[in-house]
Amino acid sequence: MSLLNLSNVSFSYTAGKPVLHEINLTLEAGSNLGIVGESGSGKTTMLKLLLGLQRASAGQVSFREEALDIKNSGFMRGFRRSVQAVFQDPYSSLDPRQRVFDIIAEPLRSLKIETDITRAVSQALAAVDLPADALKRYPHEFSGGQRQRIAIARAIVSSPDLIIADEVVSALDLSTRARIIELLRDLSRHMTFVVVSHDIALVSMLCDRLIVLEKGKIVEQGATRDILANPSHSYTRNLLASTPRMPRAG
Repeated sequence: MSLLNLSNVSFSYTAGKPVLHEINLTLEAGSNLGIVGESGSGKTTMLKLLLGLQRASAGQVSFREEALDIKNSGFMRGFRRSVQAVFQDPYSSLDPRQRVFDIIAEPLRSLKIETDITRAVSQALAAVDLPADALKRYPHEFSGGQRQRIAIARAIVSSPDLIIADEVVSALDLSTRARIIELLRDLSRHMTFVVVSHDIALVSMLCDRLIVLEKGKIVEQGATRDILANPSHSYTRNLLASTPRMPRAG
């Protein structure tokens, strides 16, 4: 059974030209998917569709082979538990007024998940390799990389099936990026990832499948290793040529 499926999906903002054109993709559990493209390619709109934040103008988005109905509160509660996101900016994605414990616990409380919250939060924090005393502190007391680890802990605390990571390391310095990528690789052994980025080299380190978006259309998709070894579209070749190599974590 697929986790997410987009069938002939198109999207237009009100009275505007289409931002996405007849998108077809299937995400299987355990197969990490990268979505790459430059600014204006449609990545952000696809992200919103995958997260149930927008409804397709045409076609259908399905989760576990059931149409994603954003007006069905019961369905969406289960969807939100199963699908979590990590966003680009670790400085704005965390509430500065809350302690780390409450930030990580927020999905458990808002989704009314019956569990030992203290234990679940502590396990999530340990999974992202932060010390237990971090739970008593505030976001401003941490570096950018540490804040992104807190955001990842918040995303995994509900034990989701799928994490959607949006430009998850682009706001970080190169050495910190490498360490966060290693963390995500470790976590992907237990859950599925969709990684949205303009950086095809970064995505190649995390994802076994890849789609390339240009002006709202998929111009190439398939196994990441095959696309990197033999890109068939000039747009993909240009993305590869413009991407610096990532340093290894040290």
